[in-house]
Amino acid sequence: MPFDLPPVTRNLLIANVAVFLLQQVMGQLLMVYFALWPLGSGLFGVWQIVTSAFMHGSITHILFNMLALYMFGGAVERVFGERRYVLYYFVSVVSAAVTQLIVAALSGAVYPTIGASGGVFGLLLAYGMYFPHNRVMLLFPPIPLPARVFVTIYAVLELFLGVTGSQEGVAHFAHLGGMIGGYLLLRFWRASPRRPVR
Repeated sequence: MPFDLPPVTRNLLIANVAVFLLQQVMGQLLMVYFALWPLGSGLFGVWQIVTSAFMHGSITHILFNMLALYMFGGAVERVFGERRYVLYYFVSVVSAAVTQLIVAALSGAVYPTIGASGGVFGLLLAYGMYFPHNRVMLLFPPIPLPARVFVTIYAVLELFLGVTGSQEGVAHFAHLGGMIGGYLLLRFWRASPRRPVR
């Protein structure tokens, strides 16, 4: 894994850590205004679709997300270039948030959602598609897998956990929403001729 991260990935890491530190100082105040609240909660604001992706609920939450951003983001940014990478990341973030809003509306649940996982899962998908044979090490158990297999396992696991509801407090469908949004954008790009960036 390279330590010389390209600029967008580096700035996303810095921004997420900075907001997490701000959360520790300001307590629940940021949660009320900037987490993603369901549409009927009376607390929803359209900006939350993006701001919630920079907030995290615990040190473990942010560590796992930032580790994934570090592992996969730099390689994807080098393939896409800065502009397309920013667009891709935030399309994944927005599609994850919209998915979560739909799930919350259907289930009637009223709780805030936070985390960079939607964007991270979009990056995971892109990494698996552009570097399918690169080895990715599972944490538990520590088994190296080709990236495309790793991504497929993760997607199936997220779907299973989302449908069964066996891991409460995790927005599994939002993770899948991030992947789906990223996939649709990649399909759109592949179908459209790439214009030179000025």
